[in-house]
Amino acid sequence: MVAISQPRIDLFSAETITLEDILSIAEYAISSERNKIAFAEKTEQALSKPGKKNYLALGAALAMLGRYTQAIETLEKADDNKEKFLELAFCLRKLDLYDKAIAALDKTAKAGADALLVNCSKASIYRLKGDFNSAQEMIKACSNYAKASALYHYTVGRCLDAQGNYEQAIENYKTAVEIDPTFRKALFHLAYLLDIRGDEEAAIDYYKQMINNCTPYVSALLNLAVLYEDTNQYDKATACIDQVLKYHPNNQRAIIFKKDIESSKTMLYDEEIEKSKDRQSKVLETPISDFELSVRSRNCLKKMNINSLGDLLKTTEAELLAYKNFGETSLSEIKHMLDSKGLRLGMTAEGKFPIEIQLMGPQEAQADIDKEIINKSMDDFDMSIRARNCLMQLNIKTIGDLISKTEAEMLGVKNFGVTSLTEIKQVLDSLGLGFRKID
Repeated sequence: MVAISQPRIDLFSAETITLEDILSIAEYAISSERNKIAFAEKTEQALSKPGKKNYLALGAALAMLGRYTQAIETLEKADDNKEKFLELAFCLRKLDLYDKAIAALDKTAKAGADALLVNCSKASIYRLKGDFNSAQEMIKACSNYAKASALYHYTVGRCLDAQGNYEQAIENYKTAVEIDPTFRKALFHLAYLLDIRGDEEAAIDYYKQMINNCTPYVSALLNLAVLYEDTNQYDKATACIDQVLKYHPNNQRAIIFKKDIESSKTMLYDEEIEKSKDRQSKVLETPISDFELSVRSRNCLKKMNINSLGDLLKTTEAELLAYKNFGETSLSEIKHMLDSKGLRLGMTAEGKFPIEIQLMGPQEAQADIDKEIINKSMDDFDMSIRARNCLMQLNIKTIGDLISKTEAEMLGVKNFGVTSLTEIKQVLDSLGLGFRKID
């Protein structure tokens, strides 16, 4: 990862500043919590100094700190130039004042700003405003840059992305990155789109390319950590989070996610064990009255104070036969019933109760579920694009299709990770259902 060096000029002492100066200072100032705190202190000192002030520098500094309203008030006092109007347009856009931002960009053009930058900036504002026709007009106005400008293709990609034309957006982002491999915004949106489209390997590659060229792009590092966690690469996920916390030690998303990653190493296993234990307990508590036994057998078991399946599985053949009036016929009947469930007398006393058990066969279990639920479409549930793509690969269209699969079959799908599995299991849990278990 390339560390960002301190800017070559001091924002508050320089006689003149360019847009390039502002961008490099902004990148350095917000690259870490320490830098941002120090920069905020310098800004306050510059604001409080008596005498003539460099309002462009102060306005730009306030914009870097996210104080947009105060930045606009300060920039209005600065001398007119393209840097002033560009900063005004940026702040106005951040405050959703789109028409005023467009007006500021018109002044930027008259002040001699680069036409490509102005038109692409306008296109971005129209995109945010939802006016895609006007955005397209701005893009057409600079189409002669199509073969040489990364900014052009990034702007086109963002507009296509916003309209749901993801494949075309991806192609434009790729072109932008081919022209400028360090264009981090294009890299980020390309990686993000590839991720949600299910191409995790390519997404990881682009995120890695991005974070190797800047310090640190927090959203990219967090997204990359998620991808690593999905593929059980916990050490790499932790390394990404540690990189964020190195520069932003109080970032709450990173702090929480690091705890999640650490717990993920054992959580899934523990969670499954606990669920199995719960299922076992429920099975063992099943009343004897739920089973098809003769009156004589029921009465004998009742007199022996055997009221549940758990009680029965603790009892041996010898103990049953030792009871008065309990004969071979009742014993055979009970053993046959247990055999049909894969169980036998005395097994829990030996510590041999199976990890997974179903008292109903697959056909009985499915018949017991409401047909309306079985036929319910997966489209009716709120799920991520990644999870939906995995379901499509397995031709899973209904809840019935889903519960016929095992967890192993789901995890065998390319790009299907623990996060997607957890998401789908939550859908089943909400219906009181689960994946098919292998007997």
